[in-house]
Amino acid sequence: MTAAPPPTGPDEPGAAARIAAGYASDGPAVELGSVVVAGHPHPEAQVRLPLSMINRHGLIAGATGTGKTKTLQLIAEQLSAAGVPVVLADLKGDLAGLVRPGQPGDRITRRAADSGDPWSATGFPVEFLTLGDIGTGLPVRATITDFGPVLLSKVLDLNETQESSLGLVFHYADGAGLPLLDLKDLRAVLTWLTSDDGKADLKGLGGLSPATAGVILRELIALEDLGGDVFFGEPAWEPADLLRQAPDGRGVISAVELAAVQDRPALFSTFLMWLLAELFEELPEVGDLDRPKLVFFLDEAHLLFTGASKAFLEAVTQTVRLIRSKGVGVFFVTQNPTDVPSSVLGQLGNRVQHALRTFTPEDADALRKTVRTFPKSADYDLGDLLPALGTGEAAVTVLSERGAPTPVAWTMLRAPRSTMGAVDEQVRADVVAASPLQSKYGVAVDRESAYERLAARLAPPAPPAPRETPAPRPPGPPAPHRGRKAPQAETGGVVAAVLGSSAFRAFARSAASALGREISRGVFGTRRRRR
Repeated sequence: MTAAPPPTGPDEPGAAARIAAGYASDGPAVELGSVVVAGHPHPEAQVRLPLSMINRHGLIAGATGTGKTKTLQLIAEQLSAAGVPVVLADLKGDLAGLVRPGQPGDRITRRAADSGDPWSATGFPVEFLTLGDIGTGLPVRATITDFGPVLLSKVLDLNETQESSLGLVFHYADGAGLPLLDLKDLRAVLTWLTSDDGKADLKGLGGLSPATAGVILRELIALEDLGGDVFFGEPAWEPADLLRQAPDGRGVISAVELAAVQDRPALFSTFLMWLLAELFEELPEVGDLDRPKLVFFLDEAHLLFTGASKAFLEAVTQTVRLIRSKGVGVFFVTQNPTDVPSSVLGQLGNRVQHALRTFTPEDADALRKTVRTFPKSADYDLGDLLPALGTGEAAVTVLSERGAPTPVAWTMLRAPRSTMGAVDEQVRADVVAASPLQSKYGVAVDRESAYERLAARLAPPAPPAPRETPAPRPPGPPAPHRGRKAPQAETGGVVAAVLGSSAFRAFARSAASALGREISRGVFGTRRRRR
């Protein structure tokens, strides 16, 4: 334990019991740990997070090395045990240990005694996922059409003007019935729309600046050079495959391995938001439940908001606000609460705040802002407490079963029951090979799409085949006069005339547009799938 603030009063057990009373729960709950008063843990005073309140979202924050990842692991384990599926990002590979039981030891024994935890080593059902085929896991892919212009603009770091132009390109491709499955399809459409033949297609929509198209094309090439193209393609991931339970009824934990793409933060953070947006668009409204249908952990959340456009921030805010009615809880994990925009932070009802360090004037400002976001406490001076918290300790406030904020509790957090660290590569490979989803997503598919169709349109026409001169025929008896041409000759002429008519061409364009209009888009510009 680190040095603690001075005692707030002589009746420590009474103060601990009073704080714990605010966390009493009649229904199922996540057991976070025990109340600490004046530096002393009280195992009989438990801090709980009701499962029915998890879809009111949450924040896990704290400086590097203070225990955020272990807190995420602790909550994910208990959600899985309650039958709730979980999606989480594994940036360093140390959450892979969820699949194996933990190892007992003196530190675990002491922590279990202090936190009132009847600890036992337990492994959990884990599905390892990767972006495309980078790493060991089931490849998660999305088509460019599914991903949409708002999220892709975030990945490409486009400004708002360029984002607007990219949205126009998507609008054209949707209306023209051109499937955008991977990056080469989007490059082909951009090239077509800036060519002499294709410029007219956008004339009535404002056109596409060659300079803007050039910027987008350069960014697409840079993304490919970094290996980001492997994420885009087919088979596209279906959101329903995240809402699964193991045969024993426990929720499956989908751990997205991101260690191989740590140098591409915009890609992996936006990818996680795409998964959440897909869930938002596809899941039905369910109202308030006794436990969530799915809980989503967005790690390194500050990367999601850095340099984000106004449209992106508005879409995140709307998604977080509305997705709770679909039974989904979202937890943002970051170093400092100020990393999260106020419009999103104000919707996070559950807070687990690990230690904040004050090494710089900016850190001190962030500490003061963080203290103001907590309920006032008669038991702790949060300005003194937050910098003094030890590893595995946190200041906690959640929503009670009544929906009211609980009193702030200095909490000795429980230890995870699974392995706290990475697992051998062979263990991960065995889990992936045994996955029931391997046959569905294991092999990439490359079907005909915009690239092939536009390539065919731009290809020079084949030279006409030489016509053979028929041998002269001897004159026969004159054909009887019928007043019309022979049926065979007439058929070819009529079909050619119809196909070449302006009416038929207009009808064909209308049919293609009708097909394209069936692609409707959600708040992030992601494609809504047909149910």
